[in-house]
Amino acid sequence: MSRRTVLLTHGPAALAQYYGPRALAGLRAVADVRCKDDETPWAMETLVAAAADCDLIVSDRATEAPAALLARLPQLVAWCRCAVDIRNVDVPAASAHGILVTQASAGFMTSVTEWIVGVMIDLARGISDAVQAYRAGQVPPVAMGRELRGSVLGIVGYGQIGRTLAATAQALGMQVLVSDPHAAVGPQGPAQVSMAELLAGSDFVVCLAVATPQTENLFDAAAFAAMRPGAYFVNASRGNLVDEAALRDALDGGRIAGCAMDVGRAPDQMPSSALAAHPRVIATPHIGGLTPPAIEHQSLETVRQVEALLQGRVPEGAVNAEHARRLRAWSGA
Repeated sequence: MSRRTVLLTHGPAALAQYYGPRALAGLRAVADVRCKDDETPWAMETLVAAAADCDLIVSDRATEAPAALLARLPQLVAWCRCAVDIRNVDVPAASAHGILVTQASAGFMTSVTEWIVGVMIDLARGISDAVQAYRAGQVPPVAMGRELRGSVLGIVGYGQIGRTLAATAQALGMQVLVSDPHAAVGPQGPAQVSMAELLAGSDFVVCLAVATPQTENLFDAAAFAAMRPGAYFVNASRGNLVDEAALRDALDGGRIAGCAMDVGRAPDQMPSSALAAHPRVIATPHIGGLTPPAIEHQSLETVRQVEALLQGRVPEGAVNAEHARRLRAWSGA
């Protein structure tokens, strides 16, 4: 049987930073791999042409798989998403066509947790402000800082990152509160409280909730008004969870002391430029999970998924295995 063809949708920069040479070599060892040669975003017709004779697609977060695209790829057996987030894939449409959809498991808990701890320290001690002043040739004012030890950390969303962050914060001597209606905290875990109790009682509020239609603008004017005066807000989840106008008002009015964000409502979940430039905001360009171990965890997982598919097996990470008709036909099952 001839080698199968895989389309890797990452552009050159994304391929280097978000997929990596080890995973690319692993993919090329088992299939013919077609890569994107420029940074131009995929247009529908361009993607259809590139994927027309491909058996599998391994996609980045910027490449969408709407129903209209999937309907024009009769040879496609599976769409493998190199991340946990599969909101850019129309899974019901894929299922209707018999296309398997897979996702990678989370491998960025440590990376994102370290980013959160780093920005909490920065917010509490004014590190970025001092650095910017010195680089501008000014002497920054000497200001009293806060210790994380003894402070109260409120975590909204107690998933894998939330659990890792809670353990790390407790090791640093922080008191941890958790609010998540979909998760149960064990008897040895942090205190589970209502959202209102968490907002009122936390020195640092970290948003790690999942982005869904129900959590759109979870942090709105009422949420920021309910926060303890002088508290800090950190968003390491998705920009969709925050009403940015309400956040700006809370910052401008001094209701909260500052904010750190790695995500926002700009394209590709980047922080919005106007909000990122606010003097009380620390913003980074969606790099919380951008470390070699975190990236390789997911990219190498897609290689294992492709290997399983080439053997006619449904891989770990499949989200609609019962609809994988093309894989069953492909493997003769």
